[in-house]
Amino acid sequence: MATKLTTCFLCCNLSHLSCNHSNAVRFSLPSHRFLTASCRMRQRNLSSQHKKQQIKKASHQPPPTEGDLHPSEDEDSELRKVSLDGIPNLNEDILDADTDTASDSGDHIEYIDVENLNNPVVLAEPAPLAEQLPGSQVKDLLGLIRSAERNINLLNQARVHAIGDLEKVLSEKEALQGEMNLLEMRLAETDARIKVATQEKIRVEYLENQLEKLGNEMTRKGITEGRGTELHDSQYSLTLADTIHSLTEELSSLRAENASLKNVIESLKEELNDVKNTGERLVMLEKERTTLESAVKNLEARLSVSQEDVSKLSTLRVECKNLSEKVENLQSLLDKATRQADQATIVLQENQDLQRKVDKLEQSLEEASVYKLSSDKLQKYNELMQQKIKLLEDHIQKSDEELQSYVQLYHESVMEFQDTVNTLKEESKRRALNEPVEDMPLEFWSHLLLKIDGWSLEKKISTDDAMLLREKVWKRDRGIRDTYMACKEQSEQEVISAFLRLTSSATSSGLYVIQIAVEMAPVAKVGGLGDVVCGLSKALQKKGHLVEIVLPKYDCMQYEHIQGLRALDVEIESYFDGQLFKNKIWVGTIEGLPVYFIEPHHPKKFFWRGTFYGEHDDFKRFSFFSRAALEFLLRAGKKPDIIHCHDWQTAFVAPLYWDLYAPRGLNSARICFTCHNFEYQGTAPASELGSCGLDVDNLNRPDRMQDNSAPDRVNAVKGGVVFSNIVTTVSPTYAQEVRTAEGGRGLHSTLNFHSKKFIGLLNGIDTDAWNPATDTFLEVQYNANDLQGKAENKEAIRRKLGLSSADARRPLVGCITRLVPQKGVHLIRHAIYRTLELRGQFLLLGSSPVPHIQREFEGIANQFQNHDQIRLILKYDESLSHAIYAASDMFIIPSIFEPCGLTQMISMRYGAIPIARKTGGLNDSVFDVDDDTIPSQFRNGFTFLNADEQGLNGALERAFDLYRNNPESWQKLVQKDMNIDFSWDSSAAQYEELYLKAVARARAAAKRA
Repeated sequence: MATKLTTCFLCCNLSHLSCNHSNAVRFSLPSHRFLTASCRMRQRNLSSQHKKQQIKKASHQPPPTEGDLHPSEDEDSELRKVSLDGIPNLNEDILDADTDTASDSGDHIEYIDVENLNNPVVLAEPAPLAEQLPGSQVKDLLGLIRSAERNINLLNQARVHAIGDLEKVLSEKEALQGEMNLLEMRLAETDARIKVATQEKIRVEYLENQLEKLGNEMTRKGITEGRGTELHDSQYSLTLADTIHSLTEELSSLRAENASLKNVIESLKEELNDVKNTGERLVMLEKERTTLESAVKNLEARLSVSQEDVSKLSTLRVECKNLSEKVENLQSLLDKATRQADQATIVLQENQDLQRKVDKLEQSLEEASVYKLSSDKLQKYNELMQQKIKLLEDHIQKSDEELQSYVQLYHESVMEFQDTVNTLKEESKRRALNEPVEDMPLEFWSHLLLKIDGWSLEKKISTDDAMLLREKVWKRDRGIRDTYMACKEQSEQEVISAFLRLTSSATSSGLYVIQIAVEMAPVAKVGGLGDVVCGLSKALQKKGHLVEIVLPKYDCMQYEHIQGLRALDVEIESYFDGQLFKNKIWVGTIEGLPVYFIEPHHPKKFFWRGTFYGEHDDFKRFSFFSRAALEFLLRAGKKPDIIHCHDWQTAFVAPLYWDLYAPRGLNSARICFTCHNFEYQGTAPASELGSCGLDVDNLNRPDRMQDNSAPDRVNAVKGGVVFSNIVTTVSPTYAQEVRTAEGGRGLHSTLNFHSKKFIGLLNGIDTDAWNPATDTFLEVQYNANDLQGKAENKEAIRRKLGLSSADARRPLVGCITRLVPQKGVHLIRHAIYRTLELRGQFLLLGSSPVPHIQREFEGIANQFQNHDQIRLILKYDESLSHAIYAASDMFIIPSIFEPCGLTQMISMRYGAIPIARKTGGLNDSVFDVDDDTIPSQFRNGFTFLNADEQGLNGALERAFDLYRNNPESWQKLVQKDMNIDFSWDSSAAQYEELYLKAVARARAAAKRA
């Protein structure tokens, strides 16, 4: 390709070169920046048809006439003066020039110096045959470059003007708001003054009435009594005169006050009219504000369009980066080809000069023959001239052929360059259409999934169309994203019609997994089950699988963590206790995952009791939910690859699926059952199993659901183990422990019988939620490379809880747990006192559902209530738990048995070294620093085997010794623990492998059938 592309981008300019060799044509080459822009503008504005027309036009241009090649009269006169003696030397010069030309053609092609492309470059005049090439492409390209720059400047100016207009509108809006507030204050003041004036008017009228009554009474008294004694009459007259005088004065003052009040009322009326006028002005201002807001919205729309254009422009720049590099290579090839064409032109002109000299020689020969010059010298000279003429003719023919090859190669280079540009354009368009959309949040895709399922349940679209639309959402199809964004403001029917036009795509290669569970963090969390359901689902979703969760709709959920919660306009009927009960379906997203909530309309209000577990009828509550969940999947037309159920509460799903729902068409899935703790198995009298529609006689058998310890009872966990395709528990060591009589709690024989499908997989933690570098609950964020923040968090928790800060190096031991026998409460109690003996500090956060254990620890808490080294907080506090993890130097986990355990992983994530008993998941994640049988890179804590005080003492004392006597080694251990990856990525990959194997076996069996 490099051989063919000897010419490139400036090829079109050859058509503008003059044949006059005495004048050079100058071209100002674009810089590297303009090369990229020009390629993009050419891509956007020049169609392939236009390019073909340009090439066709160039190929049909007439060749130059022979007259164009004739020399001028001055040159001809100079040639006439050349003597015959100079001809041999001229031939040697020609041969030397030909050799130089050949050597130049083999030189290595050098790249163009991009930094100097702005400088004008002088190109020599090409051969005359180059005039038949097109010359408009370079002008078009340079024009488009300038147009693009003008458009970018206009866009920037528009953005500046829009921002200025927006600021002006906002300032005017603030001024208007201030004026409105002032007018409202004046109106309120006027109302108050009017009320005072009215009250005064009423008082005046009342006094006038009283005065009139007093006068009438005095008149009546004068008539009835007559004249009395003179002394009595004189005293009475004086008293009456005084009273009348005072009343008259008071009346006068009241009249004056009344007059002033009338004036005030008149002025208030005028002000009220002004207020009314102001109100009308406010209405006008509000209209103007509305107009201004619409103008602002238009400006914002224009600004967003401009920003989109700018973003598209930047995207095109990135896409044309490779084109720019190829153009630079082609530019260097063009320079080389141009030089070769210039050399060919020079050789052709020299050949023309030689031809003219040959013509002169022929004339001389003719004259010699006329004069019959027959000397031997002339004869030899003539023979020599003939040989030279023949050599010159051969050389001219060779030069013409070489020039023709250059021109042909030039044409081929132009065509290949255009083909390359077109190919790159098509590849860029295909990549843009086929690549999944990555710029939308997970909540967006989950919202689309829930909307599509709602349409399917409400019978607005068919089941097949719903499956095809789910697959498009599954692989984040750009088309369905664009369709939804384009019509989301339209009616629902129009949106559905637009979506149905997209139902012709192929299926996705990922798995469709549905989790049926009774817990999910953070909305409904009691223990580790909620963390597993959320963490595993998010990890599988990141791997490209479609994951949905089905939960009961508890009344005590933390609804603030659910986005877009809404009820579907459909009710699902499910069987229970010989009747059909309706269930309302709710949808929402939790941390980007689509979740369905089932709300039973059962008279016993199964999930409206203010609690998750611990009810007397839990067996009925969760068997009802398991059947309702499968009924929902059937009615919704879902075809999952995997249905994953958890613990005994949803273990009913496995027998219900195979006995009742697979025969009805819900048969695409394999069942995965995970038991998080075999201590809780969900046993009940066999008769209760019939409530959900299962055949009691068929299932209450030793090889099915009959409890291994009580023949008249059924065991839900045993049913999940027997009827599932995959059975897992939460750590490899725990999987081995439960296959023993001690650890299996009666199910060891069943687990051993089904051992081929039983495996232990260690859980992970949500490393986004548990991250000391971003944890908002902490006083100071920190990481493994900056442990100063950990020391500051330790000091902060001491201040908060009233612990001593006198010795900053005093080790702080933390413990966060449920206080139940499984967690080794007797060892926790011993650790409190032993830590105090070792001159350490101890923090406990947790509570107990067992009353006597709770009372015991309340007594210990009261004992140390005012102690400055021990603190017990007998409750669970999410923010305080984060702070304790960050502040602790060590974390104690002395469990009697521990299926997996997340505490040890979180503590190491926060740099608190675990002190744990070797059992279950603790044995799979904590490895003793002094155990030489473990590779040093895996040693991360302190462990003990025996569940007694002596074992705990040994591990605790070794930890204190390393902390106090070897601070450097302790810091390295902390940094190593903080860098361990406990995320869900590894566990999710193992689950993914199990899922794929189960699905592959099912498909192979279906093909054989």
